[in-house]
Order: sequence, then C-alpha cells, then structure tokens
Amino acid sequence: MQLNKTDLKKALFAASCTLLAGNSVAQDWDFDTAIMYYGEADRVQALEGIFQAKKTLKDDKEFSAKLVVDSLTGASANGAVQQATAQTFTTPSGNGQYTANTSETPLDDTFLDTRVQISAQWSQPLAENYVVSTGANVSNEYDYQSIAFNGVLGRYFNNKNTTASLGLSYALDSVDPVGGRPVGLSTMVVDNGQFSDEAAYRSAFDATRQTGGEDGKNTVDVILGLTQVINRQWITQFNVSLSEVDGYLTDPYKVVSEVDASGMATQQRYENRPGSRSKQAFFAQSKYRFESSVWDISYRLTNDDWGINSHTIESRYRFLFDNNSYLEPHIRLYQQGEADFYTPFLREGDAVPEFASADYRIGKLNAYTFGIKYGKKLKSGREYGVRLEYYNQASQDVGVEAPGGLNSLDLYPSLDAVILQFDYKF
Repeated sequence: MQLNKTDLKKALFAASCTLLAGNSVAQDWDFDTAIMYYGEADRVQALEGIFQAKKTLKDDKEFSAKLVVDSLTGASANGAVQQATAQTFTTPSGNGQYTANTSETPLDDTFLDTRVQISAQWSQPLAENYVVSTGANVSNEYDYQSIAFNGVLGRYFNNKNTTASLGLSYALDSVDPVGGRPVGLSTMVVDNGQFSDEAAYRSAFDATRQTGGEDGKNTVDVILGLTQVINRQWITQFNVSLSEVDGYLTDPYKVVSEVDASGMATQQRYENRPGSRSKQAFFAQSKYRFESSVWDISYRLTNDDWGINSHTIESRYRFLFDNNSYLEPHIRLYQQGEADFYTPFLREGDAVPEFASADYRIGKLNAYTFGIKYGKKLKSGREYGVRLEYYNQASQDVGVEAPGGLNSLDLYPSLDAVILQFDYKF
C-alpha cells in the first residue's frame, strides 16, 4: 500500500502541468469526491470512498490532499489446487477452518479488511526554470501499515513546451499478518482429530510461525520523465522507472498444494518468495484534442528479476457534446508472464524448492477491461460522472504437466468483476 510508481508518475505529471499552466492567480478550493464499487463473481467485494481537495495559490503554488477509505469483504483464492473431493484448510489465525467443495477453487472466506489512506502534495516553482513537488502518504490496514515520501523536480525548456522531470519516492511498510508470519514452505497444520488436545494442536501450529527475521519492506522508486507539448491540441509523456524492494515480500495467506502421482493433494505448504525485487518500466502516453473529442492512449512495458514481464495498452476516447456533457469509452488490455518460481502445485517426492508460489497474481495471465463513463459539467461549474466497467482476468497454462485426476480440473480459473463509480467535483 505504499506510494507506487503510478502515484509517483501522477505527481511527476502534475508538476509538469504546473510548469505549463503559468497561472499566478490564486483560486478557490477544488474538491473531487468519488465512491466506487468493485465486485468479483463469488469472491472479493470492495467499496471505496475518495475525497480530494486542491488549492491553487499565488505564484503557481499548489496544495492538494486526499483521503481514501476502502472496505473489502468476501472470499480470496488461497492458491491451493482444485480437487475431486472436498478440502479443509486452517484459517490464517489458526482458530478455525474453512472448506472448499468438490471441483471448486479453494477460497478463504474469512477475508475482511479496511484501509485508510491519507496523502498530501505541495508544488511550487523553484527558480526561473524549475518546479518542485513534494508529498507524503500514510496508509493503515488491520495487518499492514505504510508511510511514504516523494519528491519531483522538473525543468522546462523550449518556452515551457518541453519538461524534463526526476521523481523519487521511499516507502517503509510494516507487515503484521493475522496469526503471524508462516515459515516459508512449512506444512499447514489442519486439526482432523489427530491431536490429543487444544494445546498439542496450538503447539504444532505455532511451530509453523516465524519469530524473527524481516517483518516489513522498504521500497525505493525513481522515475525519469519527459513531457512534450507538440501543439495546442497534442501533448505526450514518456517515463522510465526503476524500483528496488527489500524485505518481507511473501503473501502470508497463500499456500501451494503438494500432490501425489494420482493428483491428490497430500498437504498444503505456505508459499515463500525472494526477499528482494528489482523492477523496471517504460511508459508512454499521448493526448490529442480534436474539434469535439479527446483521445488518450498509453502503453506500459514492465519487467523484473522475478521473471515477470507485462504489457499494458490503455485507451480512452472522450466524445464532447454541446450541453457540456461527454461520453468516454475505455479499454485496457494487459498481458503478463509468470514469475520464475510460480507453480500451480508441487510434486510429492521432489526436492522442496527455495521459493514457490501458486498465487495467480504472479502467474501467466491475460486481462482486459471494457467500460464507459458519462459526465456532465453543470452551469455552476460543478461536474458529475458515472463509470461502469467489466473486468476479466484469465490465468494461462504455464506448461506444467498435471498428474492423474488434475487433468480434468480447472487449474487456471478465470475471474470476472464489475466496477461502478460515481464522482462529483465542486
């Protein structure tokens, strides 16, 4: 939940726009509010509220602040493979159990969280040809806390038509999972009546928890950017970003199934990921204003030393109408390769690897988003909008031969979600 490269990129672009605006007159506060619903079929449901305030002061100085509150409930895939029989799992706390039915993706239905995030940003000119922007971000969840700082320095050329920018952010996160941090690739303890009493079960469960080592992570992001005004209708932006993450990067709530030659799961092991990650990304964006429409298109290429690479193409086309309203179709296409240590399952009898994860989010997948937004600017200067989108994520086969009965089960299930958002500016 730290300030990621997307947030830093927005701060960088905002700094560039401050250079281009050249507005030395103070303005009243501007407020943006939004409420968004995100719902996966039979899985996670999320409700998010956003409130943002922005004030433009004299001499091109600008202050903005944002409050985000998320509430998440539902069921989350725990990483285990489907089975032809029902499966029983221990909850992360160790105080209960949940069951996955026959031929169903195992879902942990105890998932529940609330996140509160507060951020602030300040931008102002620095000398004649420079602008600086600094900000901070604090986020808190039940089991995760984050604090981050960012700074952006911009330099303009060519009568403010060209802006070069350098952005830097640092985030310090603390992880406190429910039930403690599992020992990587240790076996999940399930109480099937084999323990003499509660104390014996609790002792076995506690033996799978870490008592030392990393319980947080540090993230450093650097972005180099170039914004170019082509003409009065056309503006482009290019970014190159580098990210270094160190610390606890494992998802403490995910497991990997270990299966025998017949495809039967004999045990569940808690996943384990490397303690560092280096990521690189290239981003390009172009906006063009036609007589009665605006086209916004972007492309992102990312790769990291986990072996994950991805491509993202996103486009919005806004149709402007005479009554100050607009209609904006949106499409996003995403393709991702799997991490080197991703595997849908482990085989019984094979040596246990150092790292392994069955989390579909770092597996091979394709995803797309289709949607549309309607907005209208009122005579008072206020504006409202409604956005409706459909999201589909399809995990892909990574070429691992499935033994026995696993051949007839869905090892790479897809995910569908609906997004509905209302926003109001005043």
